[in-house]
Amino acid sequence: MKEHAIDLGPVALASLTWGELDDRDRPLAVLVHGFPDTAHTWRHLGPALAGAGYRVVAPFTRGYAPSGVPADGSYHVPALMHDVLALHRAYDGDDRAALVGHDWGAITANGVAASCANPFGAIVSLAVPPFSVLNPRRDDLARWLRILPRQAGLSWYTVFNQLPRLPERRFDALVAHLWRRWSPGHDATDDLAHLAAAVPDGDRKAAAIGYYRAQARPHRLPAAYRSLARDWTRAPRVPLLYLHGADDGCLDPRWAGRIGDRLPAGSRVAIVDGAGHFLQLERPDVVNAHILDHLHLPGGARRR
Repeated sequence: MKEHAIDLGPVALASLTWGELDDRDRPLAVLVHGFPDTAHTWRHLGPALAGAGYRVVAPFTRGYAPSGVPADGSYHVPALMHDVLALHRAYDGDDRAALVGHDWGAITANGVAASCANPFGAIVSLAVPPFSVLNPRRDDLARWLRILPRQAGLSWYTVFNQLPRLPERRFDALVAHLWRRWSPGHDATDDLAHLAAAVPDGDRKAAAIGYYRAQARPHRLPAAYRSLARDWTRAPRVPLLYLHGADDGCLDPRWAGRIGDRLPAGSRVAIVDGAGHFLQLERPDVVNAHILDHLHLPGGARRR
């Protein structure tokens, strides 16, 4: 594992990398983390993809040190999509490139999958499906209504994070609580230490919370990202691999059971037993195998 930084204009992003970045014969893989975590959550998948022949770039997303705080102050999903597309260009990606996202990274990857600007040949989302497939429909309205009350209770933190200043003051206790509830049984000691290094002060904590506040204020989206503004809630245009932990305490796993036929042809949905929200850390063997299979690489789930 190495670290590499690149200036994208609105923000400078630092990334953990695996594989030889200068070897352009290797396809690119971009791995995007979520909240409340860092690029270190890819410490199992990154080496697996590098071993399979990829150049792997896992950015600390805007606001998370050692990446910069964006000059435009935007944490809107279209801004995150813009960063991913810019990384693809900066690292000379082509149509063999893979994009993998978890949590906010999954929301970002889902948005890229819905965009006509998508340059990636394969996209994987973990723990948050495309919003377009979460909407109710006549033939599954009863199932949707059964999930909704529990999900409303699980999503309390999204409302809490809209409050001024309090989430920053309570940040350490909040994120420790979320890791315990979202991935019960997982020892998050190392991950919370990585997070503390990435958000060491009030400005950085405000940046992490800013992802939630930004989506409630779409009118503040900078002009540079407006071409992507509608994509992040639209249906994906390309096949997805979607993975969800069976014990996820953030997003009810029952959502995963009702989306398979609403994704593009060639998509696949799998629920990972023995894993919560941070499934790539809790069951890296299973998650890596599913992803390698989706990328048609040796070691994939269907080849085991």
